[in-house]
Amino acid sequence: GLTQAMLQVPFGLLSDRIGRKPVIFGGLLLFALGSLIAALGTDIWVVIIGRAIQGAGAISAAVMALAADLTREEQRTKAMATIGMTIGVSFMLAMLAGPALGELFGVSGIFWLTTVMALLGIALVALVVPTPTRSFVHRDAETVPAMFRRVIRNVDLLRLDFGIFTLHLILTALFLAVPLVLRDLGLAPAQHGLLYLPVMLTSLAVMVPFIILAERRGMAKQVLLGAIFSMVIAQLALGYTISSFWGFVAALVLFFSAINLLEAMLPSLVSKVAPVEAKGTAMGVYSSSQFVGAFSGGLIGGWVHQQFGFAAVFAAGAAAATVWLLVASGMRK
Repeated sequence: GLTQAMLQVPFGLLSDRIGRKPVIFGGLLLFALGSLIAALGTDIWVVIIGRAIQGAGAISAAVMALAADLTREEQRTKAMATIGMTIGVSFMLAMLAGPALGELFGVSGIFWLTTVMALLGIALVALVVPTPTRSFVHRDAETVPAMFRRVIRNVDLLRLDFGIFTLHLILTALFLAVPLVLRDLGLAPAQHGLLYLPVMLTSLAVMVPFIILAERRGMAKQVLLGAIFSMVIAQLALGYTISSFWGFVAALVLFFSAINLLEAMLPSLVSKVAPVEAKGTAMGVYSSSQFVGAFSGGLIGGWVHQQFGFAAVFAAGAAAATVWLLVASGMRK
């Protein structure tokens, strides 16, 4: 998370100078190298180094810039939305497949798999994705240094950046505790994916009406605050139901309904709040905030878990979401 946050914007700017594909190839090679180191690691420090190198392959900004080069301006929003949906689907597939793959091949096997996938990604970009004849700086899709001051001074954008930071802090911290609770409730780790599938599908069905309310009825702020409040309640419920299987599952459904709703709403709100010429810069700061949140969630969640036990992780997450609720309440409608 930390190396992603540090290198995301610089790699995007580098792609303006030397081209999109060389940066994407370099990032995927770094990701493959980190995966290889982690797969061969025999102690935790080697795995951590491997993970840090994986994160250094921070190519999201370069990929977005390449997509912008290859699409007409009137089709660009649709292309970016499709990429965002693909990221969401891949996250869900990973949650479902990870426990089974871990059982079959072990943690090192998962790292070998990511090595192969990174190399396949290189082949795909080299052989299938067109190379643009010319690359331009697209202010609606890329970070532009001259726009940083304007983005940082926008209070509503800062509130949204704080939101994605908090969301990923909570999400990363939570997964230090959830698998342990499910194990203690009698569900073998290899079967966790079988639980995540209905939880995810139910949560997606729950979020759809609220997306419609936010987009078509002009109730984005009310839906945003309601989702954050639901996340506070869900985490308190998770801590309260750690000895009840079905109670814990119900709390997980509420939690992921709020998470999926917020993951869909926040980037949409950033694109609406940001000035057109600073939209790409706003999304760059937003993405970096997300990765810093993931890093902080591992760090803070791990410390809370070590000092006070896994039930305290849910309480800490509820406290973080409460702070976010107070910050978000000041947003303009």
